[in-house]
Amino acid sequence: MSEPVRPNPVGSPFSRRSLLRTGGGLVATTALLGAGAVFATPASAAMPVSKRFDLTEPSYDEFRSKILHESHHVMQGFAFDNQNVRIFIVNARNGGTGDDLCVTQVNFSGEILGSMHLNNAGHGVSIGVEPVGTDSYIWMECDSNGPTGDGRGTALARFKFVNGGTPSVKKFLTGSDTITCATDPINKRIAVRRKENGKMFISVYPLASAAAGDFGSPLAHFAQPALSDKTVTFQGYTIYGQYLYTLDGNGHENPADIDSYVTCIDMNTGKVKSRALTKAGKSLVYREPEGLGIYRSLAGETRLYLGFGSRSSMGNINRYANLFYKNVLID
Repeated sequence: MSEPVRPNPVGSPFSRRSLLRTGGGLVATTALLGAGAVFATPASAAMPVSKRFDLTEPSYDEFRSKILHESHHVMQGFAFDNQNVRIFIVNARNGGTGDDLCVTQVNFSGEILGSMHLNNAGHGVSIGVEPVGTDSYIWMECDSNGPTGDGRGTALARFKFVNGGTPSVKKFLTGSDTITCATDPINKRIAVRRKENGKMFISVYPLASAAAGDFGSPLAHFAQPALSDKTVTFQGYTIYGQYLYTLDGNGHENPADIDSYVTCIDMNTGKVKSRALTKAGKSLVYREPEGLGIYRSLAGETRLYLGFGSRSSMGNINRYANLFYKNVLID
């Protein structure tokens, strides 16, 4: 389940119900976090020059066909705690309202290590992780706009992952429209994607500043560019260095119909740098693109991970998580 994105304006809402909803909108946000809670004007950027992933290179398997804690819903976003070598994947709760979400921790074989629930949270299109010592703090949307909206988050939540625990949530940027985030675990930054005046914008901050509630000085702030000259289904994003990566496409029963694309966007210009079709996991049954993430292996290899949902057969209620990665960096 994902988000249709039309060429112009780029972006489309994606929220769900209210996780621990607090009102107040941007006025309350500004009062809580200071005037910097309102995003800066478009087209500002100060991202250090970096290499980018070659999207035309092959993708490699990490794991296939793994069931998450909530087995009846397709995986959505995922992220890595690079410091503590952990993977977290979000999807909807079995029997929930659709915007009740579950975060599952898995290892690199896809085996479940723990889980945590956040009700009325949103869609889960993208999440982030912040390591603090041996703990992992999850960043994700919350306060879904519920049945009167489209089930998309209206604020960011930050909470410590505790297997089976009840999250103690700290909220940021309340009153937003269709807000999500993604983290760069190598450079310790967080990207915030949300609607501003009807268009989707990306803002990037030092992760430590965001955790302290400082959203006043983005390293980059730009409108998400059109990903294609056609309407696409937005399925996730992540950042590494100066580049934003997005995933779009639909679920398909027939591998011949695969339309999943990865796009690289230079955050210093706000323009598309490269775009390529990916057929990673093409043999999966009803393969649907779901999320992107960054990880640096213990051997020092930096990887761009691609997520895909699947089934064992078209009639099976269970949904499976699958991760693949690209590992070639170019100037």
